[in-house]
Amino acid sequence: MAQYDLQLQADVLIIGGGPSGAWAAITAAKEGAKVVLVDKGYCGTSGATAPSGTGLWYVNPTAEEREAAMKSREALGGYLADRGWMKRVLDQTYSNTNQIAAWGYPFPLDEAGTSHRKSLQGPEYMRLMRRQVQKAGVRILDHSPALELLADEHGVAGATGVNNQTKDTWRVDAASVVIATGGCAFLSKALGTNVLTGDGYLLAAEAGASLSGMEFSTAYSLAPAFSPVTKSAFYTWATFYYEDGTVIEGAGSQRGRSVIAKTLLTQPVFARIDKADEIVKKAMRQAQPNFFLSFDRLGIDPFTQKFPVTLRFEGTVRGTGGIHIIDETCATEVPGLYAAGDAATRELICGGFTGGGSHNAAWAMSSGYFSGEAAAKYALKLGVGAADRKAKGLSEASGVPKVATTRADALDTQEIIKAVQDEVFPYDRNWFRTGEGLQSSLGRLDHLWHELKQGIQASDGNIVRVREAAAMTATARWMYTSGLERKETRGMHRREDFPRIDENQKYRIKSGGLDKTWAKPLVDGVQSRVIKEAVV
Repeated sequence: MAQYDLQLQADVLIIGGGPSGAWAAITAAKEGAKVVLVDKGYCGTSGATAPSGTGLWYVNPTAEEREAAMKSREALGGYLADRGWMKRVLDQTYSNTNQIAAWGYPFPLDEAGTSHRKSLQGPEYMRLMRRQVQKAGVRILDHSPALELLADEHGVAGATGVNNQTKDTWRVDAASVVIATGGCAFLSKALGTNVLTGDGYLLAAEAGASLSGMEFSTAYSLAPAFSPVTKSAFYTWATFYYEDGTVIEGAGSQRGRSVIAKTLLTQPVFARIDKADEIVKKAMRQAQPNFFLSFDRLGIDPFTQKFPVTLRFEGTVRGTGGIHIIDETCATEVPGLYAAGDAATRELICGGFTGGGSHNAAWAMSSGYFSGEAAAKYALKLGVGAADRKAKGLSEASGVPKVATTRADALDTQEIIKAVQDEVFPYDRNWFRTGEGLQSSLGRLDHLWHELKQGIQASDGNIVRVREAAAMTATARWMYTSGLERKETRGMHRREDFPRIDENQKYRIKSGGLDKTWAKPLVDGVQSRVIKEAVV
């Protein structure tokens, strides 16, 4: 067995320190498990939630309010959501949010003294969650991305990785693992996504897990062209203009985003948040102060002056695709392996359309809770010695590089990443999809996959980029393989050659594969059924 600078044993290993990972760690520890959490960044500040505010799917437990909450996005998601899962997530989110308040989160009070719990400020929320993780007795390894899972014939058994700052290697042997690594935004520079490169998808696939909903990955969010802050909700109060000041008819934050994308293919688009009254303006600054930082720095008043906007790709961070889970515990097909948050498919509560901030935040805390609880019970049931199984790494078996090569003729990580971005960022390839376009992109991505398997250089010395490049390439291939399989337009998946919804395709699509990707309809099983309660 290879020697590592740090070797630990645990019942449960959590990979990822965002909200879902934090909830998983706290819950697993509460079950009596010995828990280690590893984070690519610094748990409490890294990831999409930490630097910004988010809405929260917090709904009072009355029949009327719950019904309205579930019905609100069913049509947008193409009726692929599952009401059983929606109810479980609403219940758990309500409970967890009240727990956050009990821990001391400063929810705002109105004039009557009522606490408003429908949104969270990321910095305060994640600072609190880190404290609670530590208070639960969890060992945190910051700046320590996982590079491969460990497994034996019985299932997953931990992971290995490296400390980004010290370059020390680590190994954690554990009886169960929760992947909470977030989604994949392909290093698009959207705020908080610099660590979200699909690593968990690749880890899971190497272990034999599959994915679901990867066609629902066309999430582009409105942002000022000069800022990484993607807060599309504010543009509900915006008017969109051509450069000459003419209004772009049909352009809008929600249903008019395709008009903006089509315009951006040939010319710049400008916005002015000129429909907001004084009350709304004040509320915006209180809810999302970081939205205004770049405007204030440049001396732009977004309420009275036009500013250039772009659609910044956020992929599965704001999309719904992710690791396929098979039951209510958020287990994968692989024994001992669980998934939570953006790393897991969110179709169960969102169908084929983004949950925005609110549903995504609710899914993170709920799936984190479910997976942490189940992973602990699984590990403790295996008993003493379950974490000492002499398990072996999986990346070598799959042929996907874990470290950089010294071959002078090999592609560099930066070349691979740029080539992948060239396939997933352009609106005419990913937003406006066609079978021919998807097939062409997939051919180029398959070629990249073959190239990177021969070895990749890391000229900047960042060996973690090797795995990130591989993960992004794999993620793009699963996205487009699933996109080819769904020959209709449903949710956020748009096919220009199949512009309408097809009632015969009201199913989820499972995907996977490494050297050869595949996608097929999910038409049976508890998790995969299309819920009969949906009213079409």
